[in-house]
Amino acid sequence: MSTVAFIGLGNMGGPMAANLLKAGMTVRVFDLVPEAMQSLADQGALVSTTACGAAAGANVVITMLPAGKHVKSLYLGNGTDKGLLDVVAGDTLLIDCSTIDAQSAQLVAAEAAKSGIEFMDAPVSGGTAGAAAGTLTFICGGSDIAFERAQIVLKAMGVNIFHAGGPGAGQVAKICNNMLLSVLMVGTSEALQMGIDHGLDPKVLSDIMKVSSGGNWTLEKYNPCPGVMETVPSSKGYQGGFMVDLMVKDLGLSQEAALLSNSSTPMGALARSLYVNHARQGNGRRDFSSIFEQFAPLKK
Repeated sequence: MSTVAFIGLGNMGGPMAANLLKAGMTVRVFDLVPEAMQSLADQGALVSTTACGAAAGANVVITMLPAGKHVKSLYLGNGTDKGLLDVVAGDTLLIDCSTIDAQSAQLVAAEAAKSGIEFMDAPVSGGTAGAAAGTLTFICGGSDIAFERAQIVLKAMGVNIFHAGGPGAGQVAKICNNMLLSVLMVGTSEALQMGIDHGLDPKVLSDIMKVSSGGNWTLEKYNPCPGVMETVPSSKGYQGGFMVDLMVKDLGLSQEAALLSNSSTPMGALARSLYVNHARQGNGRRDFSSIFEQFAPLKK
């Protein structure tokens, strides 16, 4: 069975690594937070003292990091410290599941290719619940060979695995998806609040819109109005899920991508502005569905 190195054990990475263990794989882990590593060690993972130590000798390396600068530093080194490309074998498969800019993914892929190493960007969709349940969607960018080799590990963590294209394509597809998600969440929130303002029951209105032309994922799976769905963050004080700060980051990436391709994204730009304002009001660490509160009447 494959030995997998998993680097970055946050809210998404931790459960993903746990599912690899459940699949019977040997998993080496590294994170800057000792408690995160200990949690995986309790489940059978092997703890490494450095990222390079975890990656050396592994068949597959999976990374889940905050931003492009972290990905580049980890894989390419920073001038004084070695990067993963300096220590992994030529037949190691590298999979980065971070959501970052496509240019950083393409740079790392190009550097890996110089040593004959397969690198694939594979950002995920599905949130923390999907990470825990092993039902994530992986959006992959890389060669056909890398995509085929990745199947065994990705299927241990997800159910929908797409090959978007070459290096960086996974990142572009992911930010397109998240830009649309933000627009849908804002639109759903303002529509629900308008119904409430007119005396409608938000659950009844949600049921109507779900099966009508306004139906969308936020109504079906992630209703932003508290009390409509029991298991989603809106009914838990907007805790857990996908943080506003992360949505702001992804919307920033979408607007950078739009500038590079001269794409017109007025709804995405407006959604970013609304989420930035929401974050500035102290909501950065709350779930992104808390944007619903921006449309609620002011408390007297």
